[in-house]
Amino acid sequence: MINRHQKSDYPFFYKLSTRWKDNDVYGHINNVVYYEYFDTAVNKWLIENNLLDYKDGEQIGYIVKSNCDYFSPISHPSDFYVGIRVSKIGNSSVVYEIGIFLEGDELTSAQGSFTHVYVSRSTQKSCKLKDNFKTKLKTLFKS
Repeated sequence: MINRHQKSDYPFFYKLSTRWKDNDVYGHINNVVYYEYFDTAVNKWLIENNLLDYKDGEQIGYIVKSNCDYFSPISHPSDFYVGIRVSKIGNSSVVYEIGIFLEGDELTSAQGSFTHVYVSRSTQKSCKLKDNFKTKLKTLFKS
């Protein structure tokens, strides 16, 4: 059995809102949309911390593994928080863990992870993470 994460398990949050198009025919957020929320939060954090230049940067991250576990449904309209933490930093990869919390909830409605492997935009070969990149990522470590 998978344990639901608590808000205190995450060092950083973004507040997001559902969109009308996120609902499926069953009246709740479709499962694939959670991955959009994950991707939005992590990339927003990377951009705000000057770690991702998606237009011209030489180093870019590709998702090579992802998963999501669902515990309680969310429906539109809802405000929620996306918690972000890092569980592993490798030579060229990072494992992000993400939790979705409805406003006022202390336990995740959904939680997951994805692994970015960083590559050179020009060669498409994996490349070593820069020291400043690793330093900023370490602020998202949560024990």
